Amino acid sequence: MTGYAFSLDNKLVIVTGASSGIGRQCAVTCSRAGARVILMGRDQGRLEETLGMMEDSWQHILCALDLLDYDKVSAKVKEIVEVSGRISGVISCAGISTTLPLNAISPAKMEEFFRTNVAGAVNLTKHAVKMAHFSEDGGSIVFISSVMGVAGESGKTLYSMTKGSLIAVARSMAIELAPRKIRVNTISPGVVESPMSKSAVYSKDEESLGRIRALHPLGLGRPEDVANASLFLLSDEARWITGTNLVVDGGYLAR
Repeated sequence: MTGYAFSLDNKLVIVTGASSGIGRQCAVTCSRAGARVILMGRDQGRLEETLGMMEDSWQHILCALDLLDYDKVSAKVKEIVEVSGRISGVISCAGISTTLPLNAISPAKMEEFFRTNVAGAVNLTKHAVKMAHFSEDGGSIVFISSVMGVAGESGKTLYSMTKGSLIAVARSMAIELAPRKIRVNTISPGVVESPMSKSAVYSKDEESLGRIRALHPLGLGRPEDVANASLFLLSDEARWITGTNLVVDGGYLAR
C-alpha cells in the first residue's frame, strides 16, 4: 500500500463503471491500497486505459459486459470467484444522468433509468453476496448515489428517483446482510468534475457552470474525493458503519 491511511490488502473488489470518471478513479485507488480489482464496464478499450493507470496491473481482471444482461452477470460472477477467489467488496458506479422536465419523462425513459441506475446494481450485488461467492469474513458494498437522491432540483425528477432508490436499497440490504458481517452503504457526491458532469446541460456555458460552482462552498469535487470515501467504507476501519449515506458534496447540502 502506498500513501493511503486505509488498506485493502488481500481483498478482491469489483468496481462497475470502471471505464471513466468516478468508477475509473475508484478502481485506481483500490489498486493502490492493495486490492485486486475486477474492472467492469461496457467498453473494453476504456477499461484497458483504466488498467494502465493501476498499481500492479498484472493482477487485476477486465470484465467487459452489460450489467443489464442479467444472465451473463450471474455467470461472470461465478467465473470470477472460481478464478480469483471470494469477493470482499463491490463499488457500484455505473449509471446515467440527465436533466429533463417532468412533462418530457416517458415510461420508456423511466424504465431505462431505473434499470441502468438501480436494477443493474442490485442484480450484481445479489450474485456477488451469495454464500459461495462472498468472503466468509464479511466485507462491504458501496453504491454511488448522489445529493440528488436527498435534495430536490428542477429537471432532476428522473435522476433523483433512481439515486434515492439506491439509498433505500442500501438500508434494507444492510439489515439483511448484517448477520454475515457484510456492510452496505451509499455515497452521495455533489457535482464532480468528470465526463458525466462535463456532458451535462450546465456545462455548456460558463454562466451556468458558475451557478453550479456557487452551490458548492468548497468548489466542485474530483473523482478522487469520492474514491477516497469509497476506500474508507471498503476498509476494515469502517467495520461498524452500515446502512449509512455518506455525503461527499463540498458543502452542497449545508447551504
